[in-house]
Amino acid sequence: MKEIKRFDAFIYSLIIANILAMILESHVFMKQRFGIIFSYFELISIIIFSFEYLYRIYISYKELKWRGVRKYIFSFFGIIDLISILPFYLKQFVLLDGRFFRILRLFRLTRIFKLGRGSKSLQLFIKALSSVKNELYFTLFLSLLTILFSASAIYFLEHEAQPEVFSSITASMWWATVSLATVGYGDVIPITIWGKVFASIISLIGIAVVAIPTGIISASFVEEIHHFRKNR
Repeated sequence: MKEIKRFDAFIYSLIIANILAMILESHVFMKQRFGIIFSYFELISIIIFSFEYLYRIYISYKELKWRGVRKYIFSFFGIIDLISILPFYLKQFVLLDGRFFRILRLFRLTRIFKLGRGSKSLQLFIKALSSVKNELYFTLFLSLLTILFSASAIYFLEHEAQPEVFSSITASMWWATVSLATVGYGDVIPITIWGKVFASIISLIGIAVVAIPTGIISASFVEEIHHFRKNR
């Protein structure tokens, strides 16, 4: 048990070091001066994280055979463990565009989620999400349907006045998404009277669209905390 705790502590320290290295590497003068060190550190980290991934598969097999392996691989932390090392191997064995690989490097940030492996709070939150996944699927479907309806409506209301901005329903989806999310960047705005009226209504509807999944998750999380405290 002590060895496992020490191994986990080492992994956590390595994750923090990786995040710090990624931040430092984003500075040009640091990358120019210590670029080779960053590359070697990334390689060593990938080897260790790959070993950790295989080790956890082995432990899962030892406990529950292939059922345990499947359970770990498709679990939240199993997916995080895989995503944190996958971009490196994709670069080595798959010919990818350089820009696409730079985007994949962002997945290195998923390593920070590994810090929550032993966190009861994170486990409760994941359990809370799992218990209301059907409700969240429905709210996602409702959100997508609302975005499609909003994009279609604003297209027909604004296309003649702004053909270059609202050139199609697909192009209008950007406006619909930021409006329903109540972000309102202001880069695309309606200028017709009916377009403004519709935008006002959609902004109010957007508050409800955002509030529904928030309320569902919050209620489920509180319920899981209550059950946890009661059982403890």
